[in-house]
Amino acid sequence: MKKIGTLLTTILLLVVLSCKDSGPKERFLPPSTGGINSLMVVMDTELWKGGIGDKIREHFAAPVLGLPQREPKFTITQVPPQVFKGATAYSRSVLFVDQDTLSLAHIKADVYAKPQRIAIIKGETYNELAGNLDSLADKAISSFKQVEIAEAQKRFKRSLNKDAALQEEFGIDLKIPSLYKVGRREKNFVWMDIQIPKGTMNIVAYQLPWNTFDNDSTFVSDIVKIRDSIGKKFIPGPYENTFMVTEKAFAPYVFPAEIGGKKAAEVKGIWEINGYPMAGPFLTYIINDKENDRKLVLEGFTFAPSAEKRDYMFELEAILRTISFNSAPEKLQ
Repeated sequence: MKKIGTLLTTILLLVVLSCKDSGPKERFLPPSTGGINSLMVVMDTELWKGGIGDKIREHFAAPVLGLPQREPKFTITQVPPQVFKGATAYSRSVLFVDQDTLSLAHIKADVYAKPQRIAIIKGETYNELAGNLDSLADKAISSFKQVEIAEAQKRFKRSLNKDAALQEEFGIDLKIPSLYKVGRREKNFVWMDIQIPKGTMNIVAYQLPWNTFDNDSTFVSDIVKIRDSIGKKFIPGPYENTFMVTEKAFAPYVFPAEIGGKKAAEVKGIWEINGYPMAGPFLTYIINDKENDRKLVLEGFTFAPSAEKRDYMFELEAILRTISFNSAPEKLQ
């Protein structure tokens, strides 16, 4: 009997220790699903057809700035709450709107899948719902964009370009898909591109002296002048004496940004070919690299006539945002 008691005590001790070592187990979540920049809107269909639906479209289907044609920030699919279950609930970006006595507006992460962001809007009256939507919209769009950028990066990081041109010229690393190839490399200039249906996606990099933009009042016009000079020198059009410039009819949009842990200016606009009918969108980051006494310029641009360009430009942004600074480049002469 004493041996049996000792055995039971030992077993009980092992069970306790096993439970103690294992700790709380993380809840399993399936991988989220959905196309890049897709948004699942979960709300009553009648509510969707009314003023609240209009307000959602006003915020989340607003046109993307810097594109030559009107394209929405998100491709929206609306479903009623009773349909939001099973695989439908695994959508990566979700906006849940409910007419309820409780009034709230917040964002939850990884509820039904991972990664996932769900923006929840509740309110009893139209004014409450509309006010909560207005108050959360910018934060929700930013949160959705972050998770979409991460998803785009995860997809193209599976197979990366191993060319050392950017490292050797500028001391930087970019996670660029392997199908991109270096098309032109010169002192202080690298151009990479990839063929897409009926066009190309392009990445260029160059550096400028630290004091290039000293006058805030002429900042935008100075950006245009520099872009045009780089285009004339390095980015030719299809015929002699044709080259890339900034579209003359509209000034580019400029926003503050942070990229690679450094402050930057984000510039969005339209490029065109001087002397030839070609055009498309561009996205430029002018990065304040004080440690290396320079402004580092990264730009992505797309040529895809008669095609939607939102997702092409979004992928270019996702690529540019992978930048890391590895070593000091040669000083500018």
